Amino acid sequence: MPEPTPIDLHQLVNALGDALVVCDTEGQITLWNPAAHQMFGFTPEDALGQSLDLIIPPRLRARHWEGYRHTMATGQTRYGHEVLRVPAVHKSGATLSISFTVALLFDESRQVTGIASVIRDETHRFNEEKRLKSELAELKSGLAKN
Repeated sequence: MPEPTPIDLHQLVNALGDALVVCDTEGQITLWNPAAHQMFGFTPEDALGQSLDLIIPPRLRARHWEGYRHTMATGQTRYGHEVLRVPAVHKSGATLSISFTVALLFDESRQVTGIASVIRDETHRFNEEKRLKSELAELKSGLAKN
């Protein structure tokens, strides 16, 4: 059996169609791939070293940071295999609907060093579902009147 070809991780990160955002234990962005730039509008220069508040809507920040600090302190997240769906903010101020998964990162001594998120923009799908739900509610309302 032939030897597997080594993976060029830099190329992989840059080629991903989904945003890859990595943050340290304080929530400072340490990796921001090209798909993150395309999705959120912030260049790597804008994002690197900044807080995740860059893309978190103000009304959700307190809850986010409470969970983030707990995860960093315990080294555990209940969202390791769940797809999370939340609103986010584009550089323009527009609201996005995103889905993402997270993975905790550890050093050799199993101390948490940060967290990686793979993020997908689902704004179009979210808006379409919302439209369909509205149409269904109108249809049901019309049937109930008849």
